[in-house]
Amino acid sequence: MEPIRISYFSDVLCVWAYIAQIRLDELKTNFQDKIAIDYHFVPVFGNAREKLENRWRDRGGFKGYNDHVHEVVKKFNHITVHPDIWTDMMPSSSMSCHLFLHAVQLLEIKNIVPISETMFEKATWTFRERFFKDLADISDRKVQFGIAEALGLPIAAIQAQIDSGEAYAQLSKDFDLVKEHTVSVSPTLIFNEGRQRLNGNVGYRVIEANIRELLNNPADEQSWC
Repeated sequence: MEPIRISYFSDVLCVWAYIAQIRLDELKTNFQDKIAIDYHFVPVFGNAREKLENRWRDRGGFKGYNDHVHEVVKKFNHITVHPDIWTDMMPSSSMSCHLFLHAVQLLEIKNIVPISETMFEKATWTFRERFFKDLADISDRKVQFGIAEALGLPIAAIQAQIDSGEAYAQLSKDFDLVKEHTVSVSPTLIFNEGRQRLNGNVGYRVIEANIRELLNNPADEQSWC
């Protein structure tokens, strides 16, 4: 049986995606080769500073958003967030991160780094953790290269994927899929060729139930319900 394909859309600066990583890890542990996760990015924080300034102007500004993030995070004990998140450090855009991460992903696609090492997933998580936990400006290319170097990734090869335009092409594919599936929330999971979706802070058991339903009732089989 072919694995259930899950399209996973997120923004690297989104706190809900930071929280949700543990759920993806649990899915991969419990379902292994029964699922395949296709990672895509949605630029919720593509213009991060201006977006937060406008949306939180009447709710305390950046400090108000800082309070909101901490209020959200205190409900979960598996992640850490810096006290000064979104006040002392405000990355300008998640798009530069997404572009860089697609360059890392291309290294796996081209077998420049073994896909078995899951470097794209490791890099994506490290970007999130470095921002939320350590307050690093992950929109800065120097910081991005520093993260890649710490992970043992070939810097010149990453730069080549960006310089050639191929990383931009991968990012453009994401834009097309975001438009096709009208994705506006991070994270968003799409199953069953777009017929099922889960948006935002969805618990693990709900995600698991959707996958088990697809495994027990394949899309090409008729069902009365």
